[in-house]
Amino acid sequence: MSTKQEYFVKIAKNRIAVLIGPNGETKSYIEKNTNSKIEINSKEGDVTISSTSRTQDPLAIWQAKDIVTAVGRGFSPQKAFSLLNEEIMLEVIDLMIFCGKSKNKLLRLKGRIIGEKGKTRRMIEEMTEAYISVFGHTVAIIGKQISLETAKKAIMMLIKGSQHSSVYKYVSRKRNKIKKSKFSIWKPFQLEEEE
Repeated sequence: MSTKQEYFVKIAKNRIAVLIGPNGETKSYIEKNTNSKIEINSKEGDVTISSTSRTQDPLAIWQAKDIVTAVGRGFSPQKAFSLLNEEIMLEVIDLMIFCGKSKNKLLRLKGRIIGEKGKTRRMIEEMTEAYISVFGHTVAIIGKQISLETAKKAIMMLIKGSQHSSVYKYVSRKRNKIKKSKFSIWKPFQLEEEE
């Protein structure tokens, strides 16, 4: 690759250890699978992702940036690694756009999206086959295009005050369309031991 690509991502300090992983395994896995270099400023939470002499595909650096962003937005590394598949996308919704600086409104919005004991978030994940993380002042979604768009619309409906039952009906109607898409990334999350 002729020109160096570089992206900067800011993540919460409490997510840095997750990004690095045990003995640096998570960071190394991202670097190896995207031919990128990741530099982390642990004090500030600044992460620099850049191309290397081994980088062939410019998309790989973008994928590395999205994986770092996903981990920073609360996803487990295993879920974030699904972004190595070119059909899988990440979208981050900033709730501050809808609630301003009001902490009470932010908590209320997060509560609507998560639901009692996580029921709403879990139901949207299961029906759309997307992964959802509510972290800080954001909601992040990982999925194939149709799954991501459906999950995003359901979340936007909740943000704008729609009844949970209306959101469930909307997602139910879209479920068949999602099921018809040939491949799916979603499966109930289980910790997998590395071999």
